[in-house]
Amino acid sequence: MKPPVLQICGYKNSGKTTLIARLLAIFNGMNIRVAVIKHDLHGFEGDVEETDTYKLRAAGAAATAITSPWRTAVVEEHETPLSGLIERFRSYDLILVEGFKEEPYPKLVMVNKPEDMELAQRLSGVVAMIRRGDGCEDAEEAGGSAESSVVLSAEAPNGGIPAFRADEAEEIAGFILRYCQRGR
Repeated sequence: MKPPVLQICGYKNSGKTTLIARLLAIFNGMNIRVAVIKHDLHGFEGDVEETDTYKLRAAGAAATAITSPWRTAVVEEHETPLSGLIERFRSYDLILVEGFKEEPYPKLVMVNKPEDMELAQRLSGVVAMIRRGDGCEDAEEAGGSAESSVVLSAEAPNGGIPAFRADEAEEIAGFILRYCQRGR
């Protein structure tokens, strides 16, 4: 059986990685094995200079892998579709995806300022919103209160979607678990 997949979306520097790190600590404490897939439109360098794998990749290897009793890393010189990465991680309990805004999976959208509400309205599959900072009072005015608010949305079956503050990691983790259980 495939694990549930949830996306954490938002604009650059919206707090996606920080939230995922907090959720990982909670899920690890519950013995839930979580795989994380991160999208980087700007390119990245994942191998450290002066290591053997870096030297081999620099010498022209199309793919390198290194493994030890505790860890495995694979670097391939091509983009891998999200579906391929999800398939690779099918043995985990949950897959959290950072980014890939246009993919069709359920999304938790990070909102830092009122202008970010546009993203939540534009994306499909939004199941919750996460507010960070003081610039998001408009999210509350859109239909919720400061505590466990609900933001109005035509897409949600009950007319609204849950909204959390970014510092409510325990509540967000609980929502994710309940959401995943309903979807099975």
